[in-house]
Amino acid sequence: MNYKETLFFVAKCLTISSEEKNKQEIEIQLKTTEIDWDSVVKVSTGHFVFPALYCNLKRANFLHYLPEELVNYMIHITNLNRERNEQIIEQAKEINELLLTNNITPIFLKGTGNLLEGLYEDIGERMVGDIDFIFSEEDYTKAIKLLTNNEYSKVHKTTYDFPQFKHHPRLQKLKKIAAVEIHKELLIEKYADEFNYNIVKKNSQIINKINVISFENQLALSIIATQINDNGFHFKNISLRNAYDVFLLSKKINSNKGFDEFQKLKTPLNCFYASCFEVFNRPTSLKYNSTVEIESYLNIFYKQLNNNVLKVKRHKKTENILFIKKRLSIIYKSFFDKAYRKWLLNRVTDKHWIQIKLIQLGLKKTKPNL
Repeated sequence: MNYKETLFFVAKCLTISSEEKNKQEIEIQLKTTEIDWDSVVKVSTGHFVFPALYCNLKRANFLHYLPEELVNYMIHITNLNRERNEQIIEQAKEINELLLTNNITPIFLKGTGNLLEGLYEDIGERMVGDIDFIFSEEDYTKAIKLLTNNEYSKVHKTTYDFPQFKHHPRLQKLKKIAAVEIHKELLIEKYADEFNYNIVKKNSQIINKINVISFENQLALSIIATQINDNGFHFKNISLRNAYDVFLLSKKINSNKGFDEFQKLKTPLNCFYASCFEVFNRPTSLKYNSTVEIESYLNIFYKQLNNNVLKVKRHKKTENILFIKKRLSIIYKSFFDKAYRKWLLNRVTDKHWIQIKLIQLGLKKTKPNL
């Protein structure tokens, strides 16, 4: 199985709990085809959907088609993830209670928000990193101060921080499982006027005494997290973890309207949505209206899946372009923004950073380990 075949196999497996056609096709494939399970493990772990793969295969009663050793490993990893998520849920509830007691209302986002609202049949399915929440402009600084006063401190003990537009530097607390990200924005400046706190606050919902964004906005944010914040729209790739969230949310709402409420975000969101439709074997809930932009995007998407050399070459070129643009943007902003100017000065006079760059450029050798 090559990468494309494995990716599509894993993706289709993620839908078998609710897509009968895909369930039948996967069972036939399991019965009649030599599955490269090493490749399946590599791709599913790389996309952070290994526990979700196990949970769907278990619900479909397909585990007897898998090697026993693999099943035992899947059970072990999923149990560990479930235990972690139980701790994340408990930590999030504690933070929520602390904030509400101090008249600060958080809106939980992304993976943690999905867990708290009960999006997954089994909480062990979703691999979660941080606890993300967003606040009003007024509550943002209050939340930082409150959590700092309650023994949360910066994950990276830096003496200076990059001026963050979206969120405060990640915080952690001793003996707590997850770091937290306190957001004031959801997107980079270019798109912030189309999707922000004021927009998601309008139709946020309270589930189990927790404030989370609406299903429609959750679906949009699941795509935005990878397409915009992680530059997926430029790389023309897919994140199965985010795609799986999109698939589950598409079952809860009528998502075929094509994100018409957006202007700048409309094309990036629709392109990812279309790629979800393709990799999940065209489920009805993910149908979309085709456009020239979408077909062009899918054309490159498929070319990269079929040609790894092209994928690596294009990825490197895109990475370099984005890197240069970001650095030029920082220099430009430093002329007008004191925070950027201060950060840039600190950076170029940071001896540790200078040493790292000299090593990367081959102008200085690393010290041998003694």
